[in-house]
Amino acid sequence: MFAVIKAGGKQYRVVAEDVIRIDRVTAEPGEVIEFGEVLLLGGDTPLVGAPTVSGATVAGEVLQHTRGDKVIAFKKRRRKNSRRKRGFRHDFSMIRITEILTDGAKPSRTPPARPERVAKPKPEVSADEAEKKPSKAKAAAKGKAKTGAKTAAKKPAAKKPAAKGKK
Repeated sequence: MFAVIKAGGKQYRVVAEDVIRIDRVTAEPGEVIEFGEVLLLGGDTPLVGAPTVSGATVAGEVLQHTRGDKVIAFKKRRRKNSRRKRGFRHDFSMIRITEILTDGAKPSRTPPARPERVAKPKPEVSADEAEKKPSKAKAAAKGKAKTGAKTAAKKPAAKKPAAKGKK
């Protein structure tokens, strides 16, 4: 099931567990916020709102607040010795959609628990394979030997200027 929500004057198509970047919201990271303006609910039987779907809400957890890339506004009036340079960075909030609710159900106030990510163990390398692969130190030494001091190559002699003909 997916939903189309309206937040900050823009529309977003969201599914549970999606992470979206919207305009800054006042909630603190870790809090659950709900979006009441659901324009469409999709799935087996889609519901289109007029203008919104009644009783539908989308809940999301605030992950963090970030800022966008700097946008430079540079204005120059030629021949007037007038220049203005101004930078701007937009404030955003990263939201993880936790659930899409219908029939007037209220979202839970606490975000669902996330399983902790565990790093994959590195594969064991046998002694035979270790001998076949050159180590980084050997490769670096080999590279230095190749790029060592180069022999000075003789430059070709400069051409003499052409003699001017006598008149």
